[in-house]
Amino acid sequence: MKKFMNTAETMVAESVEGFVRAHETFVMFGPERRFIRRRHLTSGKVALISGGGAGHEPMHIGFVGHGMLDAACVGHIFTSPTPSQIIAAIEAADTGAGCLLVVKNYDGDLMNFEMAIEMAGERHRLDMVIVSDDIETSRTGESRGRRGVAGTLIVEKILGAAAERGMPLDELKQLGEGLNTRIRSMGVALNGVTVPQTERTTFALEPGEMEMGVGIHGEPGHARQPFATADAVIGHLCKTIISDIAVTPGARALLFVNGLGGTPPAELYLAYNGARRFIEESGIPIEHSLVGTYVTSLDMQGLSVTLALLTDEESSLWDAPVATAALCWP
Repeated sequence: MKKFMNTAETMVAESVEGFVRAHETFVMFGPERRFIRRRHLTSGKVALISGGGAGHEPMHIGFVGHGMLDAACVGHIFTSPTPSQIIAAIEAADTGAGCLLVVKNYDGDLMNFEMAIEMAGERHRLDMVIVSDDIETSRTGESRGRRGVAGTLIVEKILGAAAERGMPLDELKQLGEGLNTRIRSMGVALNGVTVPQTERTTFALEPGEMEMGVGIHGEPGHARQPFATADAVIGHLCKTIISDIAVTPGARALLFVNGLGGTPPAELYLAYNGARRFIEESGIPIEHSLVGTYVTSLDMQGLSVTLALLTDEESSLWDAPVATAALCWP
């Protein structure tokens, strides 16, 4: 295994320190470097906090800043941050209006964020939105329900914009829960993930194979299929997504093609072109687009397609200004 690192044990800490030093305009460390927070907090605004294991960068630390997150906690690779990290972020980010925690639907994340809410709930107004946009988990019948994957970015962006406009905690939670029901994602990979601590890949494929329905922690999907053309692969992803989402008249569609870490931009844009053509031919016009590497699985060569059906209000919130290391528009 060859990676640009010193040791597997120090990789996350050194990477996060480099991120903060590179983006000092947006972010700073919290006390004892237990979390990353916005450099400038807004008094009286509901604080938006998220987090998860390292290995998904730029999520979540790259989404800390104006119009998105107020703080983010980073665990070891593919490992949830601890309750103490989350509580420290709550203590620092709450400026009087409470905190909304945005949590991906994974057992470890849910357990630790729920524990933090229980421990800090007497001192702060807290609530939680669980993101569960991944089609694949429900198709395989896993009991925990859908995983939270690339659609987490959309939830954090829209809730972040609403918080900037002064939306109170209870309304933010309601907005997030409603939005989550109208976001669906599915991924595909051409290789497994090389985890630094183990120096092993999470799954191995033959040269002519691909893994359909992968997760962002290197989990294999539901089927190992023969490698196919981009149009065939993207068409399968889009067809599966469309069949699993309720299309309502007047919805404003957002198409997000996300790189999982090892896929070059040229291939992502090619995939977006095919996905947009397939979805619009299915009768869903695309009004918003995002293409890039935002929610990764270390070095996985793969991508995911996310379709979100937004209300007029959510569409406006998506377009609202954002200034973070990973997303920035006027």
